[in-house]
Amino acid sequence: MADRGDDEITGWALAAGRGDRVALTAFVRATQRDVHRFLAHLINPREADDLAQETFLRALGALPGFAGRSGARTWLLAIARRVGADHLRAAGRRPRTSPVDDWDAVARVEPRPAAVRSGVDEGIALRALIEKLDTDRREAFVLTQLLDLSYAEAAEVCGCPIGTIRSRVARAREDLVTAMQAPAEPRRRISGV
Repeated sequence: MADRGDDEITGWALAAGRGDRVALTAFVRATQRDVHRFLAHLINPREADDLAQETFLRALGALPGFAGRSGARTWLLAIARRVGADHLRAAGRRPRTSPVDDWDAVARVEPRPAAVRSGVDEGIALRALIEKLDTDRREAFVLTQLLDLSYAEAAEVCGCPIGTIRSRVARAREDLVTAMQAPAEPRRRISGV
């Protein structure tokens, strides 16, 4: 169910594979936001820039072999998924650290106006709920609901049947609804204060 935009993106990818630099630029510009959003939700926002760059490096090396049997956007997101999986495997082998160079700068966060804070807080809350989803469900949900891929395209990216994607999205929606309806955890009181 490719639309005109997907056909155009695929055309740019095919031309870029033949060495057309203008088409390459158009291909990257047309897809970079989706790749970044996918990786930000799949892995985490702090690492999305580096992982998107790695995705495009791999894709550029593979473009001459891209034959257009699937949409270029779908093909690219499948590469992004492999980059994310490789990253998680590598991260699992490294010790986890959380360096903060300047604790004073971290502590001096300026308050935002209430209107801005409200929208930002809602976005943060939604991201937190999506991050808590099972990895397979989160991946299917982000591809279909945030990146607007069809179920068939998402199935191709994930390497699974369409029915599996439909099931994962439905379960992700159920999980999100349940999480939104759950009462907020009560804050602990510090005794003696």
